[in-house]
Amino acid sequence: MRLQGKTALITGAARGIGLEFARAYIAEGATVALADVNSAAVTHAAESLGPQAHPIVMDVTDQASIEAGFAEAVRRMGQLDILINNAALFSAAPIVEISRKDYDKLFAVNVAGTLFCTQAAARHMIPRGTGTIINMASQAGRRGEGLVAVYCATKAAVISLTQSAGLDLIKHGINVNAIAPGVVDGEHWDGVDAFFAKYENKAAGQKKREVGQAVPFGRMGTAADLTGMAIFLATPEAKYIVAQCFGVDGGNWMA
Repeated sequence: MRLQGKTALITGAARGIGLEFARAYIAEGATVALADVNSAAVTHAAESLGPQAHPIVMDVTDQASIEAGFAEAVRRMGQLDILINNAALFSAAPIVEISRKDYDKLFAVNVAGTLFCTQAAARHMIPRGTGTIINMASQAGRRGEGLVAVYCATKAAVISLTQSAGLDLIKHGINVNAIAPGVVDGEHWDGVDAFFAKYENKAAGQKKREVGQAVPFGRMGTAADLTGMAIFLATPEAKYIVAQCFGVDGGNWMA
């Protein structure tokens, strides 16, 4: 019960990593607002977790939706102690095939969404002089990948935002840090695998097997592998950690 009495808002929480974080936080005693653009999915997800979970319909690309979503979360939970910026999109294409539409879409969710949700959370946290913000980066933000230029660039921007926001907000008692997963198994990897099947002429499932076998730990990660770091960064034990990005990737990247 390391998060007993704490409140958290998690974006992109209707499924996958966000939902697993919500489940883990509730098990540690927290009350959690699950925020997602998919109304039906986030309502179902919150209902599956019980009374400590509150569904919030929020589009991280829309400022009015962000402000309304945070206000609703604070109204329901009484305060906001923790934000996890988890909402993100993935796309892949060779440089010569990248569309401006895909570029704008990924930066709107992955970067602007992280920035303006951080801003909204900080405005609620600053008057109390305490808070925790955890951004979801990626190993893709630490290195380029030939077919994943835009996604890599967005995650590099998330790491940079974490550093800048961390240095600014610690003056108000707010800790900002990031988690950089490696390859994480889940339903989203069906889509990732399909991109590589298209552009690298691979059979369905082949890329997924290859990247899993290449992880030094011996397998792809799971959402559950990330929860320990997400919990730790929200505890008093992490209070002196500021503006850092932690790889939780089975050894794929050595910082």
